[in-house]
Amino acid sequence: MRLTLFTDYALRTLIYVASHEPRQSSIAEIARAYGISESHLVKVVHQLGRLGLIRTTRGRGGGIRLGQPPSEITVGAVVRQTEEDLALVECFAGGGCAITAPCRLRRVFGEALAAFLAVLDRYTLADLLADDAGAEIAALLGLTVPMPSDPAVELGR
Repeated sequence: MRLTLFTDYALRTLIYVASHEPRQSSIAEIARAYGISESHLVKVVHQLGRLGLIRTTRGRGGGIRLGQPPSEITVGAVVRQTEEDLALVECFAGGGCAITAPCRLRRVFGEALAAFLAVLDRYTLADLLADDAGAEIAALLGLTVPMPSDPAVELGR
């Protein structure tokens, strides 16, 4: 199974934004950090906003923030909401196969897909950034991570 670039970019966007919290992020920053198309990222951010996974604020001083706590955003849910087609084979989508009725392969692939999504459902955005991973990711992306002693962080700004 291979996920689309759209889903890949959605997950990377969420990781970036979560790593940059409590500061706001911009599409330009995210695109630059990952070396990806800004115009394609606009579509991803729009969809993530529609899903409530991020909040976007337009205009001067605007930007992107998480719409939910990282502990409530599961990888499985993001994949389900951003993938247009999880049909592994033609018969999943109602396609015509000469052996669909007696074929057990459909059931096997269905079980495999369910197992794949079940594993993804066990992990949240918070899990992806747990321990030192969040700090390492932030450093690789060139983000400054606020220290707990930063008064702006303590005040929630």
